Amino acid sequence: MATTKLGFIVQRPPYKSENPKLALTHAIASQSVEVYLNDGDIVTADIAFVGDGVLNCKKDQKAMDLYKLTSTETHVKMALLLDLNVLVCKEDLDRFGLTENDIVLNAEEFGAEMTVKVVPFAEITKMMEGVNHLLFF
Repeated sequence: MATTKLGFIVQRPPYKSENPKLALTHAIASQSVEVYLNDGDIVTADIAFVGDGVLNCKKDQKAMDLYKLTSTETHVKMALLLDLNVLVCKEDLDRFGLTENDIVLNAEEFGAEMTVKVVPFAEITKMMEGVNHLLFF
């Protein structure tokens, strides 16, 4: 039984780039690979938002209303629904003057039990050291 750990680091803001949403899409899709794995093998994914990337976690995005596109906020909630570990860097939230009240913290409306964890960068570094594959977006 083997576990492959994936780490996705989102450092870009949600503006003028699809990269942050692609990170979430890849992390979510990683959970559908079990058909290709040997019995007992699993893939886990952790997603961390750092630097300008924390802006992707702002709640009350209006992407569907304004652009008819699924928001990054919805993608974060889908990641939580799939029990992915979602981390947001505390120091970077502070730098932007954001609090936990300003960001997506859960997906209770979808029945998700996981919540976003606001953590110091040191904990994100620990996560990065513990993965098999690390991807930056």
